[in-house]
Amino acid sequence: MPTLLIENMPSGAIAVPAGATLLAAIQAAGHDWLHACGARGRCTTCRVQVLSGLDLLTPLTPAELRYRQAGRLLPDERLTCQARLPEGSVTAVVPRATQLPHVQYR
Repeated sequence: MPTLLIENMPSGAIAVPAGATLLAAIQAAGHDWLHACGARGRCTTCRVQVLSGLDLLTPLTPAELRYRQAGRLLPDERLTCQARLPEGSVTAVVPRATQLPHVQYR
């Protein structure tokens, strides 16, 4: 099963079920994750900075393309509510700007 490793969170690899968004997999693993718009791709609060495996994620969605063109989504960032991982392993970090105050990050 595909996996997501978030280096600055205290958990191990998160299994990403087929067809699930990264956000759904993160939440299913029991982690709190910021997503102000309710996972509809209308904000950038759920973004993740991808350190490796960016090419393994599904193509950018129209919402992500809009934010990328507006300069609100960096080339190495994806929205967890939009991105899916069909196969392989992705390593990422939670950007400081979207870290939750009650979660201990490394």
